Amino acid sequence: MQDFAAIDFETANGERSSVCSVGVVVVHGGEVTDTFYSLIQPEPNYYSWFCQRVHGLGRADTDDAEVFPLVWERVAPMIEGLPLVAHNAPFDEGCLRAVMRVYQMDWPDYRFYCTCRAARRKLKYLPNHQLHTVAEACGFCLENHHHALADAEACAAIAIKLL
Repeated sequence: MQDFAAIDFETANGERSSVCSVGVVVVHGGEVTDTFYSLIQPEPNYYSWFCQRVHGLGRADTDDAEVFPLVWERVAPMIEGLPLVAHNAPFDEGCLRAVMRVYQMDWPDYRFYCTCRAARRKLKYLPNHQLHTVAEACGFCLENHHHALADAEACAAIAIKLL
């Protein structure tokens, strides 16, 4: 796969619709051609202790952020016609479907591919198939794990190697 968009969402709480940040890396011809990152005001707008501990974001970070439909107006043209790649794609696809449902947005028939599944097939020797482990095995140093853009960059690097 030479042309795709790697995507990663972070959530504010246990609701998949509560996306609070998004990172996107666009790849054409096996090379990164564009990136995007934005904070998002989550829906529902509260943060669980667990999620805050994972990514470090809280209400103070997103109270002035745009709501999802406004952020997605900038993302959609970047990824139009591209397959989407995520590490643990069922989570990220689930987030996207849930938040689009909350805002009554039409699903544009995105197709998702999973780098975690690919890693389980092709890198069976790894002790686990978490993003940072797989990224390292693919030669990518993930320094800011659970920042949506850093995770999308790692996912793109993995996809370039494994897909």
